[in-house]
Amino acid sequence: MPAAIDSGQESGLLVDSFGRVARDLRISITDRCNFRCTYCMPREGMEFVPRSELLSYEEIVRLAHLFVGGLGIESIRLTGGEPTVRRDLHRLISMLAELQTPGGEPIELSLTTNGSSLSRQAELLAQAGLHRVNVSLDSLRADRFAAITRRDALADVLAGIDAAVAAGLHPVKVNAVVVRGENEDEIVDFAHYGRDRGVQVRFIEFMPLDAAGGWSLDKVVPAEEIVSRIAEVFPLEPLEHGAEPASRYRYLDGAGEIGVIPSVTKPFCGDCDRVRLTAEGQFLTCLFAVDDLDLRSPMRRGESDAFLAGIIRQSVGAKWAGHRIGRVDFVRPRRSMSQIGG
Repeated sequence: MPAAIDSGQESGLLVDSFGRVARDLRISITDRCNFRCTYCMPREGMEFVPRSELLSYEEIVRLAHLFVGGLGIESIRLTGGEPTVRRDLHRLISMLAELQTPGGEPIELSLTTNGSSLSRQAELLAQAGLHRVNVSLDSLRADRFAAITRRDALADVLAGIDAAVAAGLHPVKVNAVVVRGENEDEIVDFAHYGRDRGVQVRFIEFMPLDAAGGWSLDKVVPAEEIVSRIAEVFPLEPLEHGAEPASRYRYLDGAGEIGVIPSVTKPFCGDCDRVRLTAEGQFLTCLFAVDDLDLRSPMRRGESDAFLAGIIRQSVGAKWAGHRIGRVDFVRPRRSMSQIGG
């Protein structure tokens, strides 16, 4: 497959009615996971997408080629479920790493993972063309980690983070979802960990995407509280940031930085530049979208790239202003985080 778009194909950016331009594509490659995190999946009874309904690697690459070459996407992040449980992940990464923008620039290629198998895969994935990695980690205490993930695998995840750093994946970001009454007492511990290991910890407000439907506003630890707790121990100063969701802060002593994602208390919808593709080929313009666009069916029945580009543009053009978490008219998505892609 060519790295740049065919010259005859229609070109143009993905612009919605609010003037936001989509530059970042999140691609879920599986809804399966080897963890059962309490805020994401139930302990048992989860119904997974049949393997025949998952997009093949070749289908993923075809769509990625269309998004990058003809629709203005500049970065791709692979997600799950847990993407490393899908066989031969390095093969998909090597195929995506060949993509270039129409101007000949390489795309930024990243991965979100629970880190449990990174100690075995990090070097291989880096060699295949992966640039950076985000590792989900919600506790540094073995007993609490096991309670949250329902797996005794903290040592594996910590080893995986070290392996990612050693493999040259940069920056390595550690994503911690902070839930009131569960792990907010570890906020400063995570700051210590990030400073010691040279990784960027990103604290994420608890969002209503848990499969069990147990989310409530009183479980959300606001971003301001998170920053305040850390600043009491390690003074911080804010950094400028663009469309990325994390508000960034630098340690005044130069020992790195943290990020805080205030999805609930200070939504960043007005600057959003992300669109999403689920593992079964459904296109979403928002993490909290209640409607989706089926790309798998028209692709498998032989529709052209021009047709697919047209319906994608229509979908983005109809993108809403943003979610309304915490308000009476908020509508919860029917999919959990593991079914959407983080």
